[in-house]
Amino acid sequence: MLKYMYQVPENKKIRVIVHTDCKNEADDQFALAHHLMTPQFMVKGIIAGHFEANHMIYGEGQTTQASYDEIIKVLEYMGLWEEYKDKVLKGASRAMREEKELIPSEGADFIIQEAMREDETPLYAVFQGCLTDLAAAILKEPEICKRMTAVWIGGGTYPSGGFEFNLFQDIPAANTVFASDMPLWQIPENVYKQMEVSLAELQYRVQPCGKIGDYLFRQMVDFNNRMHFFQSWPHGESWGLGDQGTVTVLLEENNRGNYEWVPAPLFSKEMFYLHKQNNRPIRVYHSLDARFTLEDFYSKLAINYRE
Repeated sequence: MLKYMYQVPENKKIRVIVHTDCKNEADDQFALAHHLMTPQFMVKGIIAGHFEANHMIYGEGQTTQASYDEIIKVLEYMGLWEEYKDKVLKGASRAMREEKELIPSEGADFIIQEAMREDETPLYAVFQGCLTDLAAAILKEPEICKRMTAVWIGGGTYPSGGFEFNLFQDIPAANTVFASDMPLWQIPENVYKQMEVSLAELQYRVQPCGKIGDYLFRQMVDFNNRMHFFQSWPHGESWGLGDQGTVTVLLEENNRGNYEWVPAPLFSKEMFYLHKQNNRPIRVYHSLDARFTLEDFYSKLAINYRE
């Protein structure tokens, strides 16, 4: 299906699980497509996440299904449904009520299954929304912390923190993950917002690229129009493709020096960081290469889908 004139050596490839609240806003779809078009990534599963804190349109308990349906739509527009139809799973339908609550889901079970499988290829699970299913997987099988790395788009600006939407989806789950032994790469709000694009840019670079390009652009314009009554967001003619950062950190060179190792904090109910927890260090990014990321995405979309 993919039309590249190069091959990624097998020893350079990595296993990836994509966890996405795909119908929450309008940028998860871009990141999902980017992961699927990246030959270095062996996408083992795609988990539909809830966005229960923003459930008004779909109804309480129905947001996971909305994400699931949107994942299928993206796969169909990319011509990849037959290849991935057995790899799409549903995560939990709601957030944890407390840090020790284990909410079972097929998504959490799949994380455990893939982590515990005998395979020397490195495993990364990327989370573009809530951390509910990762927390459940850790509570059910703590051994996975020795066998994978998690990447999360979420959390406020260091060192203070504060309100951030992905964290808001499930604060107890975030505390469960941050207090665990799971190797974690965090891309906080001020960093993922560096992936800013204009709608004109997307019309020029994305919309002409087949059914998927047209859909990605039009669904973002539709969302932008539907949310017009909020004065502060969206901004009218620009958008942040923040979830694309999950691709960036897996593709770029590890020695760029654009992150720091920080003892993992916890979160207050107001979403401020609680430091000095004596937790293991996590990797916290302070910058992303937007040019590298967006040009890679536009190029892969054009190579594979532009007529």
